[in-house]
Amino acid sequence: MRRLPVYLVLDTSGSMSGEPIQQVKNGVQMLVSALRQDPQALETAFLSVITFDSSAKEAVPLTDLPSFQAPNIDATGVTAMGEALSLVADCARRDVKKATATQKADWRPMVFLMTDGTPTDDFQKGLTRFKQEKWGAVIACAVNNADVNLLQQFAGEAVVKLDTSDSAALSAFFKWVTASISTSSKSVQTTGKEVEGLNQLPPPPPEIQVVV
Repeated sequence: MRRLPVYLVLDTSGSMSGEPIQQVKNGVQMLVSALRQDPQALETAFLSVITFDSSAKEAVPLTDLPSFQAPNIDATGVTAMGEALSLVADCARRDVKKATATQKADWRPMVFLMTDGTPTDDFQKGLTRFKQEKWGAVIACAVNNADVNLLQQFAGEAVVKLDTSDSAALSAFFKWVTASISTSSKSVQTTGKEVEGLNQLPPPPPEIQVVV
């Protein structure tokens, strides 16, 4: 079976404390529950959660949906986004199966990164490491006043924006990510083609603006 690895890279710095971090936790649980109802996602999608505050952590290693257990996430510290990009690249290099004589390669991984801040570490070092791996769709979400231009350095044109971190906006984001993973799972299973950009994903809801 060819797996579709999906990495959720989530900002858990202190500015996300209170309602935003609770909505992130709710969003991850909702996403997994919904994908478990989708037969194609259930068969294909494998999910990992990487968090970043003062350091980056692999909160959940790449896991099949039936076995996935949502992590306990707290908001604290600053914004080690460069370290997060390095970590997701290291995890992908370790996790993603290459083609051999007896097995097909995994599909290229999808990445959804959400942040409400500006990196407090060496972002360029992390960016260089990130670009060494082969990715499928890479989507970045800027919350509040996060630096859109910075996110475009690794996500290209696939940057979206939430003007607020309230429950409605974050819930809409996770529902859209869920729909995007479902669409990608269906695409690889029925057509053998990977989703590569926003134009192949479901249209974002009104709470989510596409940055142009």
